[in-house]
Amino acid sequence: MSNAEHLAKDRPPDSVRPPSRLRQLAAASIGNAVEWYDWYAYSFLAVYFAEQVFPKGAGNSLVPLLSTFAVFAVGFFMRPVGGLLMGAIADRHGRRTALTLTILLMGGGSLLVALTPTYTATGILAPLVLVLARLVQGLSVGGEFAASTTFLVESAGPGRRGLFSSFQYVSTTAGQLLASATAALLAALLTEQQMGQWGWRVAFLIGALLSLLGLWIRRGAQETLPQAVEQRAADRPGLFEALRRHPRQSLLICGITAGGTIAYYTWTTYLPTYAQVNAGFDKGEALTVGTLSLIFFALLQPLGGLLSDRVGRKPLLLGFSLGFAVLAVPLLHLVTDSFVSLLLVQCAGMVLLTGYTSVAAAVNAEVFPARVRAAGIGFPYSLTVALFGGTAPYVGTWFKQAGHAGLFPWYVAALCLVSFLVYLTLPETARQELEK
Repeated sequence: MSNAEHLAKDRPPDSVRPPSRLRQLAAASIGNAVEWYDWYAYSFLAVYFAEQVFPKGAGNSLVPLLSTFAVFAVGFFMRPVGGLLMGAIADRHGRRTALTLTILLMGGGSLLVALTPTYTATGILAPLVLVLARLVQGLSVGGEFAASTTFLVESAGPGRRGLFSSFQYVSTTAGQLLASATAALLAALLTEQQMGQWGWRVAFLIGALLSLLGLWIRRGAQETLPQAVEQRAADRPGLFEALRRHPRQSLLICGITAGGTIAYYTWTTYLPTYAQVNAGFDKGEALTVGTLSLIFFALLQPLGGLLSDRVGRKPLLLGFSLGFAVLAVPLLHLVTDSFVSLLLVQCAGMVLLTGYTSVAAAVNAEVFPARVRAAGIGFPYSLTVALFGGTAPYVGTWFKQAGHAGLFPWYVAALCLVSFLVYLTLPETARQELEK
């Protein structure tokens, strides 16, 4: 037998070969970035296609935008279903299977948004198609967080769970950044009329194509829990097992997430629209500010993750929540039609927000045992995001329409204060072994 044959014989098969941590990180992060590009393109371009899909209310120009953000929120309410179903698939059949399904669903939803007809041409069919597309995307993104969070943290080396955790929001922000940059580029190249008529569709077609790229990349990932597929087939967890056996942990995920999600979606998604509606900020410039602040935000995440591996998760969470409870109101009141003022407000919020986003995946994964980790995280997390994060643009716009725009910052501060009280009760898990 030749030396080459001996080496081939001794080499372990792919199913048992230790995974490359860098390759695992890339498979989760790049696919996740594509997922979130598709999801966030909707928010960044809503101001352009709102009047194409929804009719104006009599004498009120905010009605189409309000309706568009209502559909944005509807998509979020599909996320708990996605978190539960895709989380159960990840726990029963493996993380990689779930990650493949989520990116296929997201690409299909993005294509459907791109092909949504106008209200003028088809009447009520237009908003119905848009709602269907967002429901499909909501199912996908709910499952994506559950599966990719679990996959990332389980792929991390000793003392590196915080660092790997931070790439959940590095990749999420990269997708959001790509969506923002695409929207800004289209807005710069096209006229306002062209953007409203067909320019916004281009961004969603790009998203559908990128989903195919993400699918190809994820094919190279290795399963982090091969036992879930091979050795534990007779003992797979039930759909609601995490909720039934771990009710306290499920409620804890809700408390951990409430303040983080309202702050995150306010600062990274709604703030450009908030500046347009409340301070008369230019649409194109608002997108540019969003893009610059997202670059800054992405660079902060690994630093926060590394810091949490050294000093623990709890100090970062407490700093984030107390900071927003105290500063959310004055920061949002500083938003004017000045480019510099909006950029400074957004970047200041990003610094505080990093205390949550850089460690959220690790903190959530450290709450549940491996057997029900994906579903245990997915459902309560996505439900809380749907209740408080997905509704943030709608609530903020509704406050403005009702003549009480100043109440929205207080709403953000109150939820962050609730999470601060929850964080006080958390044990420190940074140096504990991940539960098997």
